[in-house]
Amino acid sequence: MGEADAMNAFTGRISEADMSNEVGNVRGAPRFTSLIRAAKLVCGQGEFICVVRDVSATGVSLRTFHRLPTDHTVALELQNGASYEMRQVRKSGYDASYAFHRPIAVEHLVQENWEYPKRQLRLHLAVPLTLTALAGRFECVTLNLSQQGARIDCRQLLAIDQTVRVESPVFSETRCKVRWRKNGQYGLVFDNTFSLREFALLAAQVQCPSLLQDEPD
Repeated sequence: MGEADAMNAFTGRISEADMSNEVGNVRGAPRFTSLIRAAKLVCGQGEFICVVRDVSATGVSLRTFHRLPTDHTVALELQNGASYEMRQVRKSGYDASYAFHRPIAVEHLVQENWEYPKRQLRLHLAVPLTLTALAGRFECVTLNLSQQGARIDCRQLLAIDQTVRVESPVFSETRCKVRWRKNGQYGLVFDNTFSLREFALLAAQVQCPSLLQDEPD
């Protein structure tokens, strides 16, 4: 599988385990390779999409779709909400290695046990939106955003299963459907979903545009 294919076809599988040198001071723990799984880096600069490439009890290697956040201490958050604090020990372009603050149970991260139904990664992004419905055009804002939809705050009353259109300064007009509502908040499902790369670049543009600058030679 080529680099682009691996980045676009993350599956959460592992193909084999082997022994290798550890990131950090602990040696001899098994390292799982070809762990192509989407996750997010959480730090003072925001929340950013990454792809986990391999992991051991003491560290992890990953790749982003843009420059790496400059914070050296970050948290790795999985789709099931599990979070691991870690610090950067190496970087090269969009690739980096991090050491966990304390050794982890690798099987918990690899198997990614679920207390709740599996869902797409959600980023806590406040993106201003213009929502168009039969009743007119209204201003609202996202409370979180995923590849497939958004949670929004909107003062206009919307009906469940109503079809609306939203657009913002960071993405073009998108048709979507209202799935739920509660106390002025609504869950929207997009007709056309973001690719992982599009979602990652959108997140960087909203939170830290400097990360979209090309890597230096």
